[in-house]
Amino acid sequence: MQHTLVAVFDNRSDAQQALEDVVASGFSRQCARLSEDDSAVRGSSAGTTSAASTTTTADDTSIGGSIRHFFADVFGSDREAHVQVYSEAVNRGHFVLTVTADSEPEVERAADIVERHGPVDIDEKSQQWGSSYAGAESMRMGTQSSSTAQQNLQQGAQAQSSQQRADTTTGTGTTAIPVIQEELKVGKRAVERGGVRVYSRLVETPVNESVSLREEHVNVERHPVDKPANPADLEAFKEGTIEMRETAEEAVVEKTARVVEEVTIGKNVSQREQKISDKVRHTEVEVEQLTPADDTYYRSHWQNNLAKAGGTYEDYAPAYRYGNTMAGSDTYRGRQWNDVESNLRTDWEARNPGSTWERVKAAVRHGWDRMTS
Repeated sequence: MQHTLVAVFDNRSDAQQALEDVVASGFSRQCARLSEDDSAVRGSSAGTTSAASTTTTADDTSIGGSIRHFFADVFGSDREAHVQVYSEAVNRGHFVLTVTADSEPEVERAADIVERHGPVDIDEKSQQWGSSYAGAESMRMGTQSSSTAQQNLQQGAQAQSSQQRADTTTGTGTTAIPVIQEELKVGKRAVERGGVRVYSRLVETPVNESVSLREEHVNVERHPVDKPANPADLEAFKEGTIEMRETAEEAVVEKTARVVEEVTIGKNVSQREQKISDKVRHTEVEVEQLTPADDTYYRSHWQNNLAKAGGTYEDYAPAYRYGNTMAGSDTYRGRQWNDVESNLRTDWEARNPGSTWERVKAAVRHGWDRMTS
């Protein structure tokens, strides 16, 4: 199923730049077209029929007829109200960019690119035109078709405050905004925190000891004697052998092992409480009731005070509504402007990158005063 994104721009330069950025991001030239481009208009409206064909009516050969064919090709023949309002936008000097994709995520990616170039709010424009053109009332009462994911890009308060794309249910025009809240769950796991390693090795240490050793030595001495032999001497007067042996002591070394110390390794287990501090996020949905009187009031203030600084009312409308919404929120209700200005500035710049606070401060303050006065 194909999905189509339609965006309306006040000037050609913004529309052309948006087209170039979309093509540069990967979309083909056939999928991204500008309504004011004659080749795109006539190519999509006439199909294979030549613009010079003799059977073509005068209305079909006109620029207005080509434009209507272009949008009829985009929305289908059963979406006459949409064809009329976008044709009227082109007739009034606006430029319409269409991007066709095969999936909804691709259309959303194209929408993110196109939003950077400031497309206008076609619903607000059609209300300004009033009933001066055919199909204005039916356009306001129409609903989205389930077969076409047409998205009208807005630079209004909804895009500024939510900062996320809502899911749109087909066929009813109902918008579902998810409210998300984070929960903190604390568990535990075992991790290594160090320890000890015990090595056992042999170390040799020199030892000196003294021992007394006994030795025997045999001495043989001869002495000259001259005396008569007695009977005892005669007993020894025969062959024989006499032995006398020498003895000595030597050192004997013996080693014995003794246990002189024990090294004990164990664990001591302890419990401790740790306080975990973190932040969880949740989305807050603020509902702002808008009335035509408010829009007229803010538009009048812009015309008298801010128009001379440049830009359009649509550039400042989100700031008026932001100030009005914040003044009535639970966070800021009952507080003075001087006390909350710095917080509002930080929040605004976070929600609207590229929008300077000094430029929109007066509009935000006026929206705040509108609620608190």
